Amino acid sequence: MKNLFSIGEVSKQQNISRQALIFYDKIGLFCPVYTNPNNGYRYYSANQLDYLDTICIMKKIGFSLEEIKMHMKSYTIDNSIFALRKQLTAIERQIEELQMIKSRVEHRCSELEHAVSIRENSDIVTIENMKKQYILVHKVSTPYSLEQVSIATKECFVRSFKERLPIFFQSGAIVPYEYIQQKRYTEASFVFLPIEKTCDAEGVMELPAGRCVCTYHTGDYLSIGSSYERILSYCKKNNLSILSDSYEFAINDYLSTGDENEYITKILFYI
Repeated sequence: MKNLFSIGEVSKQQNISRQALIFYDKIGLFCPVYTNPNNGYRYYSANQLDYLDTICIMKKIGFSLEEIKMHMKSYTIDNSIFALRKQLTAIERQIEELQMIKSRVEHRCSELEHAVSIRENSDIVTIENMKKQYILVHKVSTPYSLEQVSIATKECFVRSFKERLPIFFQSGAIVPYEYIQQKRYTEASFVFLPIEKTCDAEGVMELPAGRCVCTYHTGDYLSIGSSYERILSYCKKNNLSILSDSYEFAINDYLSTGDENEYITKILFYI
């Protein structure tokens, strides 16, 4: 039709799918100036293409279709400044979150690369001077089975995501020393996620700086008893007194491998 553009022409010119244009019509965001009653073909005027440019730009900036629809009902320079400033604040929050995620992914990569380097010598017991760090702790329900530990870990992750807490993408567990002495090696009373101390979230616990005895367990979690026996034997042989419960850090687990034989768990006690 004269001075009008078909939906196919608009789709090609604006690099937007026909399906999107049809959807915009259905929700009342961008409706054709004329629809042929016989065949349902949609046609748009040249003036409407400027309107579509605004929609596409606002969508690229990050506005939702509903926000765009409300804005376009009566948009002025003042309304646009207000909307853009508001969106700029949202973008800055997204940048902060992405920077945090980037640092977590870098940390995760370093942990996994370290895990690969120690895999062949994971049965060594060492003494380390640990730096202060923080963990988000979540209680495990009785009877402290592996299933309950798994559930508690997932609950802890869900809470951290919901509250946007600055966790690292790693999990761990706390096994009471008395359980270790009773050979109840897999009965963790708490699970935890390493976290930055940048907020006063409930359940954040400080692990102080101090001397720790450490070893790595390679393989499925059910066989971790052998690594505990190794570290306890080392402490006895070297007259080291254990002062804490066991802290297990999952270096390589289900988050990064589907093979339990590749699992690597760091075990440490304060001494």
